[in-house]
Amino acid sequence: MFTKSFAAALLLGCATLAASAADAPAKMAGGVLVGPNGMALYTFDKDMAGNGKSVCNGPCATLWPPLMAAAADQPTDGYTLVTRDDGSKQWAYKGKPLYFFQNDKTAADRMGDNFKDVWHVAK
Repeated sequence: MFTKSFAAALLLGCATLAASAADAPAKMAGGVLVGPNGMALYTFDKDMAGNGKSVCNGPCATLWPPLMAAAADQPTDGYTLVTRDDGSKQWAYKGKPLYFFQNDKTAADRMGDNFKDVWHVAK
């Protein structure tokens, strides 16, 4: 009886973990967070962790497109949502908003890392 209960609990735990990982807006690849498109994600030193806002708007957001969230998305596993100036939602990891870098052209690119000493790949 115990063995069957333990096995069932173990399977349920694995299924929950797999579902949780599938629902995450980003994943680790090559030591950095990447978006659903496989491209590197970045954080901006001027964003205050946990304040629920992004300071990269307008022309900044053109060069550094945010990892946008859908209206129905909910926080999960260290990922939270921040509100942008236009009212849209953006994903954050550990309280820091996440962005792509427009100049990265392939999934292997990390051209935005240490850009002007204020942009860093998310880890």
